[in-house]
Amino acid sequence: MSDRPPDDPEDLIREARTGGEPAFGRLLARYANYLTLLARVEVGRRLRGKLDPADLVQDVFLEAHRHFPAFRGTTEAEFAAWLRRILAGVLANTVRHYFGTQARDPRLEHDLHAAVEQSSCMLAGQLAAPGTSPSEAAARREQAVLLADALGRLPDDYREVIVLRHLEGLTFPAVAARMGRTVDSVEKLWLRAVARLRNEVGGG
Repeated sequence: MSDRPPDDPEDLIREARTGGEPAFGRLLARYANYLTLLARVEVGRRLRGKLDPADLVQDVFLEAHRHFPAFRGTTEAEFAAWLRRILAGVLANTVRHYFGTQARDPRLEHDLHAAVEQSSCMLAGQLAAPGTSPSEAAARREQAVLLADALGRLPDDYREVIVLRHLEGLTFPAVAARMGRTVDSVEKLWLRAVARLRNEVGGG
């Protein structure tokens, strides 16, 4: 008898392959916060807030459902990587829609995929300690999904300051300008937000 939880992603992948629609729905739901967070970073950078990231994630889910028969992976990491690639494609199509011929560079999707991968690594890095080994780093990347869920449980201003500071890589003055606050208040907010996030993920 398996010791894994009932909604273990790899079990859900196998079940979905046999035509289990409920399993596939639960599998996608597991990544909703994670994909929304990654989409939000690129929407902020490239689309200037023109679109709700949750709408992009719904498009990702539709594409995933359509193309799941072609997915050949078996692990959680492979499935997450596949979803990130789909997200990059959806983002590229959205950028082309909003900016037309200016965005028809064939490198756009490649660049967006690299940006999404970087954001995912930065998200995972919030759990990594100095001197983390490669195997530990891989485990951290898998836990990025759980960290995104933890961020989703934070108050809006806590989540905002962490996303702007750590995922968009803004300086404190830039974060303050984006949030309409003073630099001092943003720094204090960030300290509280990080402490709360660590508690959420069991690190403090």
